Amino acid sequence: MTEQHIKLGHGSGGVLTRRLIEDTLLRFFTSAHLAALPDSAWVEMGSSRVAFTTDSYVVDPIFFPGSDIGELAIFGTVNDLAVVGAIPRFISCALIIEEGLPTCDLETVLDSMSKAAATADVEVVTGDTKVVPKGKADRIFINTAGVGILPEGPSPPGGHPERGDVIMVSGPVGDHGAAVLSRREGLNLDSPVVSDCAPLTDAAQAVIRNASRVPFMRDVTRGGLATVLNEATQEGAPGILLNETSIPVREEVRSICEVLGLDALYLACEGRLVAIVDAESAPTVVEALRDVPGAAESCAIGEVSARYAGKVVLQTLLGARRLLQMLSGEQLPRIC
Repeated sequence: MTEQHIKLGHGSGGVLTRRLIEDTLLRFFTSAHLAALPDSAWVEMGSSRVAFTTDSYVVDPIFFPGSDIGELAIFGTVNDLAVVGAIPRFISCALIIEEGLPTCDLETVLDSMSKAAATADVEVVTGDTKVVPKGKADRIFINTAGVGILPEGPSPPGGHPERGDVIMVSGPVGDHGAAVLSRREGLNLDSPVVSDCAPLTDAAQAVIRNASRVPFMRDVTRGGLATVLNEATQEGAPGILLNETSIPVREEVRSICEVLGLDALYLACEGRLVAIVDAESAPTVVEALRDVPGAAESCAIGEVSARYAGKVVLQTLLGARRLLQMLSGEQLPRIC
C-alpha cells in the first residue's frame, strides 16, 4: 500500500525505500534498465557500453571523523560504478548551498572533492550550483552522476547465487555509520572510530578477475551489511547463512552500538564491498583482496544455503541462529 506521506525511513535504503521505489517510482519510469533496480546501469551508446549512475549526499554533519561530504560524494559515486564492474572515468557535481554557509567550509568540501577525484582517477567534467535561502536546506547538499567504462577481461557481476557460493566482505563493517553517529551525538571516545570512506575500484576488479563467477557484488552503504545481503536473495532462491564470528567489526564500533542499542550489521559503510563468489575461487579472491590497499582485513563470512530459501540468517556467537531482515524504518537518518 502506498504511504500518504513521505517519512525519513523512505530514505533508509531498507524496506520503506524498496516500497517507495516499487509502489510509486516505477509506476512512472518503465525503462528496462531500471527494472532490475541497479545502483549503476549498463547502457549501450553506439558500439560502446558504459555504466551510468547518480546519487545525492545530504549527510549530517558535513564534516565527520575521517572524511566529509565532499570526499563522500566522489567515492560514493565511484563505488556504485566499481561494483558493477566498471572503471569510473567522469563525474558531474551539482551543489545546493544554503545561504550563510561559510566560504571556508565550501572550500574545504571542494578541496576534499578534488583530492578524492585524483585518488580515484576520475575527472569532474560538468556541474551546477544553486543557492537557497537560509533555513531552506542544511548547509550543503551534493548531487553527482558518474560514467564508467567496461574494461577488457571477465564479464561484470551478475547471475544467480548457487548453493555453496561464498560470501565475503572487504573489511570491517559499520565504520562510517559509527563515525557519523559519534560526531552527531558528541560522543567522546578514547579511541575514536573514523569513516571508512574510500574508493573500491581496485577491490572490485580484484574480485572480478580472480573469481570464476560473481553473481552478486555491492558496496555496503545505507542499511548496512544485513540489508544489502537481503538484496542478494529472494523468495524461492537459496538463502544466506552468515557466521557472526567471521564478520569483522571494530571494537570501537561494537562499543558505540552497545551504548546506543544499535546493530553494527545495519550500520553503513562507505569503503567496503560485499561479494558472492563460487566456492572454488573464494580462497584466491580473498588473497587477492588482501593485497589491495585498504582491504587487508577481507574475509569470507558465510555461504549460500538452500536451507534458508529467500532469507538471510546469522549464526550468532552463542551458536543460535537468527533472521536478519532488511532494515525497517530509519536506524540513522542522513548517513550519506
